[in-house]
Amino acid sequence: MLNDVDLQKAALRGVPSHAWRAGQERRLKMILEAGVGREKGTILVDGCGVGAYLGKLAFAARLAVGLDVELERTIDAHLVSEGVVCGTGEDLPFPAGMYDLTLSHEVLEHVQDDRRVIAEIVRTLKPGGRLILFCPNRGYPFETHGIYWRGKYHFGNIPLVNYLPKTLRNRLAPHVRVYSKRDLETLFAGLPVRVVSRTILFGAYDNIIARYPVPGKTLRAVLQTLEKTPLRILGLSHFWIVEKNQPESVKLVNRPSVFSTNNPASN
Repeated sequence: MLNDVDLQKAALRGVPSHAWRAGQERRLKMILEAGVGREKGTILVDGCGVGAYLGKLAFAARLAVGLDVELERTIDAHLVSEGVVCGTGEDLPFPAGMYDLTLSHEVLEHVQDDRRVIAEIVRTLKPGGRLILFCPNRGYPFETHGIYWRGKYHFGNIPLVNYLPKTLRNRLAPHVRVYSKRDLETLFAGLPVRVVSRTILFGAYDNIIARYPVPGKTLRAVLQTLEKTPLRILGLSHFWIVEKNQPESVKLVNRPSVFSTNNPASN
């Protein structure tokens, strides 16, 4: 049971995962596949929490760094990886072009200035480096971060909040953002990047499975199958792979044949 202090932290920063289960394992596999070898270079986990993903990624990386705004979480994360920094995503304490791969996992919705955080991530990526981004989808039928009602914070999954007009939705959940596809496109507008791929994922529902194994696994199988259909717009999280552009001189050297094709990013 969360006390009042923990509830306020949960509202502002979310609840970091201390357990490693099927949901985390699935997303780790997606991260590694999206890296296409970059995960062996220099990695930043922007908003590393207690270090769950940082610890897994650090094994293969030449350098793995985690950053989090909560000092207590950086102390916990330091137990799984030495390269942990306390700081904010709006002002990354790193030089330009440092990282091959940056992971932002369910963090963007909590920051003060999400546009500035994205710009900082792009600044610190190497040309050709990639951002792996997970963040909440406004189309999901539940607000998973709780709401404020009559001045009091209520923790838990609250149905239909994200379907309200934005002004009313933000009065109930001023502590956390949700994103549409257009919202994310606006964040990246004007930055030197291209979207490699984008989709929407359902959750793994490990908590439900722990209590009700057979119905829970059935639910997970059905919902994750919907990721391959237009009904993925109802999914839990956006999953975007974004790559920083190469300098023009490199582009000219590596210009593809006029007969080559590029697959459009999925919606």
